[in-house]
Amino acid sequence: MSSREQREQREQRDPGKARDQRGQRDPMTTRAHDGRQELWALAALSASLLAIRLYAATRVGFGDSEALYAAYAVHPQPAYLDHPPLIGLVARALGGGTAPSPERAHLMTAVLASLVPWAMALACRGAGASWRRAFAAALVFAVVPEIAIGLFAMTPDLLLATFWTGAIGLAALALEATPGSPRATFAFAGAGLLAGAAAASKVSGALLLASLAVTYASRSARAHARTLPPWAGLVAGVVVVAPIAVFEARSGWPLFVHRLGDTQQAAGLSLRNAAALAGGQLAYLSPLVAVLAALAACAAWRGRHDAVGTLLLAGSALPAGVLVPLALWSRVAEPHWVAPALLSLVPALARSTDAPSRKLVGASAALAAAFVAAVYTWVLVPQTLRLAPASYDARYDLANELYGWPEVLGAVRDEVAAQASPGLEGVSVVGPHWVICAQLDADLRGDVRVGCDTPIPDDFDRWWPRAQWRRSDSIVWVTDDRFGPPPELPLHALFSIRRVRIKRADRVVRNFTISVFVRRAEG
Repeated sequence: MSSREQREQREQRDPGKARDQRGQRDPMTTRAHDGRQELWALAALSASLLAIRLYAATRVGFGDSEALYAAYAVHPQPAYLDHPPLIGLVARALGGGTAPSPERAHLMTAVLASLVPWAMALACRGAGASWRRAFAAALVFAVVPEIAIGLFAMTPDLLLATFWTGAIGLAALALEATPGSPRATFAFAGAGLLAGAAAASKVSGALLLASLAVTYASRSARAHARTLPPWAGLVAGVVVVAPIAVFEARSGWPLFVHRLGDTQQAAGLSLRNAAALAGGQLAYLSPLVAVLAALAACAAWRGRHDAVGTLLLAGSALPAGVLVPLALWSRVAEPHWVAPALLSLVPALARSTDAPSRKLVGASAALAAAFVAAVYTWVLVPQTLRLAPASYDARYDLANELYGWPEVLGAVRDEVAAQASPGLEGVSVVGPHWVICAQLDADLRGDVRVGCDTPIPDDFDRWWPRAQWRRSDSIVWVTDDRFGPPPELPLHALFSIRRVRIKRADRVVRNFTISVFVRRAEG
């Protein structure tokens, strides 16, 4: 009899007095109902978040990273310097063969981000949690800022979270099934394919394939290890990422050179990195959810003795063993780098017999929801900017990146049209950094070549190399007040300057300069 069946039989015999391993009442299962209350709460929360996201989709533009992924759609290739190709393929599909508009992209992300907590509920159930526990876990998961806010963006993380959660749920179902049965066969196949899709979304997704392999080879999964389905599922996942690996190998592993070399010139273990990692988790998870994550890690360790427990422990410990040291070493690490290690902890806590108190769970959800409400209010209600202190510096407010680009891009198109006369061989639009260049490329959609002058090599150096845009007859240089003057252009002379100011709540938050340089006459 599986561990889940044993738990279900205990709950059926005495649903009002479910007890944990120490003989104490389980605060998450003390009432005799099947989870309908949590189900309706999750449905109401999902509907509310979906409504907010759909409204946001009509108001905000691309963030800088989103714009880069939209630009991937204009330049299809097997892999990019920052990520595998799947996010670019999704963007290209949304854009009908080119970069999508911000609104179209965000309509998709609004729906998918609202469905991820439901996938987590199913994963928790597949791992052996009761429906009530599964919905309660998904409810807290849905209001974690990293999920409720972060997954609204069109990024590889949205795809990674979706595929990782689905793979964990299917693998758990397979491990609970009879070895070699049709249920196990199809569930292992699905888990492997989703793990491969996770790796095609983001490099850290490969750690899920490794976690599945460790689980299948463990003592607790020995009965399944003697059958073909788990290994066939892994092979299917590897097939998904094989073209990416072949491209990287033939090209000299540019993704890894860029991520672990070019961008890590200031890398090294430091207290600054440790503080950034710890502080980032408190902000991205919210403080009390971080406490729940610690409890979930303990629950994953205690539950390691059965096959599903091994899966959840491997799915968290193995990624953490790679991603946490990387975040401690890298000065450019971001808090969400370690997020994959946290996804498997949600089912681990949901299925644990040592549940956190209802008071802690409720307080965690409430505090996380307050974080989410504050961020959405700050971004979507411009008048809140009037509450900013005198020391407020608009350059460091990422919300400002989401506004004003249509006006700037319209001005850029006007300048390009004025320079694109029959006597000129070409016009290039150029920015000082990829965060500017990506917005330009995503909007121009290949109509005009976009170059970039990022201090280190980036994807734009492949798409329109510096040596080539420097030879253009006209260069439309676009920058804002975060960056310095244009580089030396000895072949060109300044022709005109145009300035665009972006306001929020009657306050100037960004100043753009559009400079046109024309090639000097020979002699």
